Amino acid sequence: MKKKDIRILLVDDEPDILEIIGYNLSAEGYDVYTAKNGTDGVAKAKKKLPHLIMLDVMMPEMDGIEACEILRRTPGMESTIITFLTARGEDYSQVAGFDAGADDYITKPIKPKVLVSKVNALLRRIKNEENAQEDITKVGDIVINREEYKIIKKGKEIILPRKEFELLALLTSKPSKVFKREVILDKVWGNEVVVGGRTIDVHIRKLREKIGEDHFKTVKGVGYKFVL
Repeated sequence: MKKKDIRILLVDDEPDILEIIGYNLSAEGYDVYTAKNGTDGVAKAKKKLPHLIMLDVMMPEMDGIEACEILRRTPGMESTIITFLTARGEDYSQVAGFDAGADDYITKPIKPKVLVSKVNALLRRIKNEENAQEDITKVGDIVINREEYKIIKKGKEIILPRKEFELLALLTSKPSKVFKREVILDKVWGNEVVVGGRTIDVHIRKLREKIGEDHFKTVKGVGYKFVL
């Protein structure tokens, strides 16, 4: 999918923020729309069906948390990427955002170029989901062969035990998306055995050693995400 076909909705009650971010994302080639509060944002989202929605938390009429919850219940928007872009950086605020259904949480202030890079990373999910049914996928310099349980990074094959492979495959299926710990346990371990949260931490540590420290980010109190 070309950038000009990707719709982004910015929802913020600060006109300057909408103007600056909107300008930079439009310059990147995206189709950008704006809304000044949660109520307007929900209405415009239902009309435009954007691929990515960026929400502020504190807004008049309807805050970002409530707007996110409504959007997640809206038919046709189950797979829409939603991220918060806000000055609220407290842990509890981030947890509330993820509990409402957000895929990511970005704190302000942030340089426009850095934000554009984060948006580009988030939107790689679209391409990844289009290839979700393929046995072989490529994420950055990592090739994942699901049929042969094989990982190739920069031309070198990396041998992973089954659970490490499945954890990597899950996290790379949606780069930059934060996977909650309970989701990881369900998707990777299921009902096979009763495991604790430390099991995930140990597997993440091993993946960091084998794939690269910078690819795996911890979101305190929530879970993990894979970044390029």
